[in-house]
Amino acid sequence: MTSSDPAFDPERNRLVRLANRRAVALRATQLSQQLPQLLDRERFNGRWTRRHWAQASIFATLGALVVALVPGFSNAMQGAEDTRPALTTMALALPPMPARPREAADATPAWQTVAVQRGQTLGAIFEAHGIPATTLQRIMQTEAARALTRLRAGAELGLDLADDGSLRGLRFDRGDTERVELSLEGDRVETQVIERPVETHTAVVTGEITNSLYGSARQAGLSPQVIHTMTDRIFQYDIDFSREIQPGDRYSVVIEELWREGERIGTGEVLAATFTTGGKTYSGFRFERDGKAEFFTADGRPLKKSFLRTPVEFSRLSSNFGSRRHPVLGTMRMHKGVDYAARTGTPIMAAGDARVQFKGWQRGYGNVVILDHGRGYTTLYAHMSRFGDIRQGQTVPQGRVIGYVGATGLATGPHLHYEFRVNGAHRNPLSQTMPPPEPLKGSELAAFRAHIAPALARMEQVEAVHYAHRQAEDGARVARAGTAPARRPAG
Repeated sequence: MTSSDPAFDPERNRLVRLANRRAVALRATQLSQQLPQLLDRERFNGRWTRRHWAQASIFATLGALVVALVPGFSNAMQGAEDTRPALTTMALALPPMPARPREAADATPAWQTVAVQRGQTLGAIFEAHGIPATTLQRIMQTEAARALTRLRAGAELGLDLADDGSLRGLRFDRGDTERVELSLEGDRVETQVIERPVETHTAVVTGEITNSLYGSARQAGLSPQVIHTMTDRIFQYDIDFSREIQPGDRYSVVIEELWREGERIGTGEVLAATFTTGGKTYSGFRFERDGKAEFFTADGRPLKKSFLRTPVEFSRLSSNFGSRRHPVLGTMRMHKGVDYAARTGTPIMAAGDARVQFKGWQRGYGNVVILDHGRGYTTLYAHMSRFGDIRQGQTVPQGRVIGYVGATGLATGPHLHYEFRVNGAHRNPLSQTMPPPEPLKGSELAAFRAHIAPALARMEQVEAVHYAHRQAEDGARVARAGTAPARRPAG
């Protein structure tokens, strides 16, 4: 805004300064023009007089004035071209913003996220944040406190702390689909359960082995659980992953992905998988038969064999089937099973689905378990150090731990004595032809084929894109081989 007092008119002051500068510059120009006349009037004869010194000082002063005034005059002339009125600004005080009521500020939660460390308890977390033990006691009296007694490492807790450090709220996830929020006010603790729906999507992961299956699969994004399903459930009967895997082998897996509120929280079941090694492709598809999930080949044959060849892992064959000298008795007698040497406590698994026919002590066998698999097939497991969590008459699935390796009875060291019987007659489990499992038939087979069609199509589509460069290289290699000149026969 502008002032109405002429003494403070900025435009008038600027014009006065401009007129003064013009007058000084004009006077300097006139004196510089009179300089030759003065010099001509007073001929210099080689000696400096008092008049000469006075004239020299005048010229020096005029030069200094010209140097000082000409730039200012130029700026003034440029400023004179801008005829816009000059403006002055004033600082205006704004009214203060209305303060938010303290009650509203205190009611707004300020959640702090705390990650649970290994071995850390809720009491330790409260102590680290200065929350009194009385608050912990009030929370532990609620129904939701059971989940807080089993905190796992990596879980996250939300703490809502007031300005005085007291706890106003606590929240945590109870499973994948529920979040529990506790509100503390006075002596009251209110519980609210918030449903967090989980969505299931399918994804296809494919990869090529460069060094090891585990390293390649982890790099492709597969979890250890998915890798374990591939090696120990789907392909354990067809592929020896410890010896047959080579660089260049391929695999594809169709898995369920669990998503919650736009965030991937984990993986679900493996729906299908293929594995190519040694020029042969093996496949497995998940399908429920009689309410039980199994894996089948593309033509409906179960991948799970009726019996495991080796019911104990991390072992070596120490004694074969047949006649031998007994290591304890020293007499020649028929060895009606095979022995697997392993460390004491190594788990022993049921060779197939069966009913526990016997569990107890039998003379030289020591602790022994006998399983009845039906159709006249039974298996015996002897010299156990202790039994698994089984009881006589119970039905157990294939792979269930029924006991642990030991040296009870007539044994010189820890090992498993394993017998395979068909209608009471002993057979060599290493060479016995095992009965094939029942394939899918009729309506079950039709439902299975309709069930696996989408997963099979998705795997083929992803593999076609992922390995397009490999197919192009293979095609070019075949083309070069076909156009190569044929060798002339010798002679």
